[in-house]
Amino acid sequence: MENLLKKHLKGDATLWIVFIALCIVSAIEMYSASSTLAYKAANHSAPMLRHVGFLTLGGLIAFGVHLVPYRFIRLGAYFGLFLSVLMLIWVQFKGVSENDASRWLVIFGVQFQPSELAKLSVIIVAADLISRIKDPVKDEWKYFRNILILLGLICPLILLENFSTAFILFIVVFIMMFIGEISIKKLGLLAGGLVLALLLGFGSIKAIPKDSMPKAFDRAYTWVARIDRFITEKKDDSSKYEITDDNRQVQHGRIAIARGGTFGVMPGNSIERDFLPQAYSDFIYAIIVEEMGLLGGITVIVLYLILLFRAGRIATKCSSVFPAIVVIGLSLMIVIQTFINMAVASSLIPVTGQPLPLISRGGTSILITCIYFGIIFGITRQIKEEIEPEEEMDEVKIDELPVVELDSL
Repeated sequence: MENLLKKHLKGDATLWIVFIALCIVSAIEMYSASSTLAYKAANHSAPMLRHVGFLTLGGLIAFGVHLVPYRFIRLGAYFGLFLSVLMLIWVQFKGVSENDASRWLVIFGVQFQPSELAKLSVIIVAADLISRIKDPVKDEWKYFRNILILLGLICPLILLENFSTAFILFIVVFIMMFIGEISIKKLGLLAGGLVLALLLGFGSIKAIPKDSMPKAFDRAYTWVARIDRFITEKKDDSSKYEITDDNRQVQHGRIAIARGGTFGVMPGNSIERDFLPQAYSDFIYAIIVEEMGLLGGITVIVLYLILLFRAGRIATKCSSVFPAIVVIGLSLMIVIQTFINMAVASSLIPVTGQPLPLISRGGTSILITCIYFGIIFGITRQIKEEIEPEEEMDEVKIDELPVVELDSL
């Protein structure tokens, strides 16, 4: 298997195996989790075929992107950033609403989520800015300021409809700056400013009635309500056993995980898929555990951890800063989003709208995640191409060493 991947797929063979394994898990679990969609559709196989179609297209995109030199990815990110800003502004006025949030645009009949392109563009542009810091005294403040402007432009546009996505993006870029050795003092002030802003925002929403706030802040009251409900449930154990309209997803997610046991009920035998409104999206990890058990749930976690571990190894082998920071940033975005989705399904944190990367239903999310993988594969491909000629030169030098006869000593 590994030799086959090395022959036809360039880059890190282990990461290709992780990518293919996640796609297989995605196809199997979506077949089960999309039962409610299949029931409503005229063609019962349509939701499954749609998902497999996106996975196939995503795989082709990942293959194509991994052949593109990362210097072109670097330039293309700025165009993607410009396009993202336009679409994020547009979605505020012409966005398609789903689950009480206007996060989608319909372009030529295709529903698209601008925040996904924005995340990708911001990570690559931030990595480019970090890589330009050659002299901490002369360059650091200039590029640190540019990164703050970048975050200050994109994050508020995403924040209006999707707090968790904006927060994850901020955290990922913050970690990238830490790895890029931007001074602790600047990062400390930035972290303090973020905490202060969150406290002021939370306090304002609690103090000001919804009717007195602009309509753009309506989603903020949803976030606060979810946090209050989560805290109340932790304090009052009796409420965790009641199923209401407000906690229906959380409760059925718990039931699904409890039913899974060690080995699960096997794919296709889930019961909770028919009760979880977002079984194929936000709560698909609960269905994975129900059908594949604790062992299956841990296996999926390990696949994402392998991605993060390999990304760290790849970053250490990069000959320049930019590709190293990009690999770290993209892998962190995938893994942090993964564990937030899993934490929601396990009732460890309040409900958010984060899909499980590459597994949850969603065309934009799948395709952009495949681009993440494609860029990482492409960077590993270039690293290998840089290392192999050096190894060949070393072999030639060894072969050209004079042979010393033992008898002559």
